[in-house]
Amino acid sequence: MTSYEAAGVDIAAGERAVELMKSRVARSRRPEVVDDASGFAGLFDASAFLRYKRPLLATSTDGVGTKVDLARRLGIYDTVGHDLVGMVIDDLAVCGAEPLFMTDYIACGKVVPERIADIVGGIADACVLAGCALVGGETAEHPGLLEADEFDIAGAGTGVVEADDILGSERVRAGDAVIAMASSGVHSNGYSLVRHILATTDLTLESHPDELDRSLGEELLTPTRIYARDCLALTAAGGVHAFAHITGGGLAANLARSLPANTEAVIDRSSWEIPPLFRVLQAHGDVPQAEMDKTFNLGVGMAAVVAPDAADAALRLLAGRGVPSWLLGEIVAR
Repeated sequence: MTSYEAAGVDIAAGERAVELMKSRVARSRRPEVVDDASGFAGLFDASAFLRYKRPLLATSTDGVGTKVDLARRLGIYDTVGHDLVGMVIDDLAVCGAEPLFMTDYIACGKVVPERIADIVGGIADACVLAGCALVGGETAEHPGLLEADEFDIAGAGTGVVEADDILGSERVRAGDAVIAMASSGVHSNGYSLVRHILATTDLTLESHPDELDRSLGEELLTPTRIYARDCLALTAAGGVHAFAHITGGGLAANLARSLPANTEAVIDRSSWEIPPLFRVLQAHGDVPQAEMDKTFNLGVGMAAVVAPDAADAALRLLAGRGVPSWLLGEIVAR
């Protein structure tokens, strides 16, 4: 007899996964979230926007790329959920938007309830850190397309910003200071190169190079630092003109996206020490510096462009919030 379960889809396992994740998802709830009894949609009370003169909605979507393969190989799943929030929500922060809510999508070869609950639980925990609600999601079982232990994740987020307060290149001027906020590691970009290095050198996920305090696998799965609330705090303090989320393309390419055409950023490479993890990958993989620059964040996860007279206060604020930061450079006329 043919059945859906015989085809590889286990509805009961999906329902069990939902039950396991419920309590952690509930922690991310914001006051504006409205329950939908059917569970088909996430509802958010838009009357909260009445405090804005001209509210603009900001949206972003992303995944965590091939980092999920390392999570699968190590059997650690909650950190990639955390990464997903960093990739999606911190993009919203770049324009000055307050993150409101997020949804997720997980595709897997086989629903293992505990694994799905760990992934979604990590997403929910990171939403708490970012100040947004996880209002819904979908888990899809794709037997025959993905192996039983394979999965991929993606998400979308929505935020709101006052039209007159949007941050970006039009605010940036020559003389502005560039402030770096430290990354927590590789974050979620460049893992195809990381996996290539692992496949072609003597490095393994279990390797423990002298330069590192933990195994290479543990270092590589360090979750992405989430900057949304720190960026909002900086913006509220005044003097912020733009942010740049340092993701794919590295520091130069992402910072350039936040600058007007008649300016450029001059970065002082001596202002920070590139973390040992990147040096290990570079040395073992024989990766040219130019390739490192355009692939990895190299220790800078977010950059803020601020008025020169606001730089010291911004550094003090970030230090008070526990975010390692430093003066990275300045904006000059092209």
